[in-house]
Amino acid sequence: MKLSTSTEDASPLFFGITNAVAGHLLLRLALGINLLGHGLVRIGNPSAFADAIVQLFANTWLPSPLVRLFALLLPSIELVIGVLLTLGLLTRAALFTGGLLMVSLIFGTTLRSDWETAGLQMIYAAFYAALMATAHLNRVSVDAWWASTRSRSVPVSSSSPAPVP
Repeated sequence: MKLSTSTEDASPLFFGITNAVAGHLLLRLALGINLLGHGLVRIGNPSAFADAIVQLFANTWLPSPLVRLFALLLPSIELVIGVLLTLGLLTRAALFTGGLLMVSLIFGTTLRSDWETAGLQMIYAAFYAALMATAHLNRVSVDAWWASTRSRSVPVSSSSPAPVP
């Protein structure tokens, strides 16, 4: 399904990329750097971060050890997803993992009845979904570079004769 037929959407922007590809790149970079920042500021003192999260969930039915484990892992997960999205490396896996992370955060946030934060998390989830739905536009990335490198190398067919020295 083509969303727009305007010549502006199809015209090259910089370095031969279209506006749609540039838009996807900018959104991917913004989300990647955002997650990278989340991970970096939290990973410096994981215990203090985990303690604060455990306190937030003290009045929910989630067991404190489970909340603590999740809180200790969260900064590393955010950091890895942030790096992958910023580079455009394993992009689809990073987007799907990030989307699942948002689902788990939304679940926890709604258990605390923190509807304002849940609304903000829904915006993040929408960004993950939009980037996943437009993954075919991920042309300025390590993934795209690797794909072009693989397509340029000519595989040796098993039916062709071996070269004679």
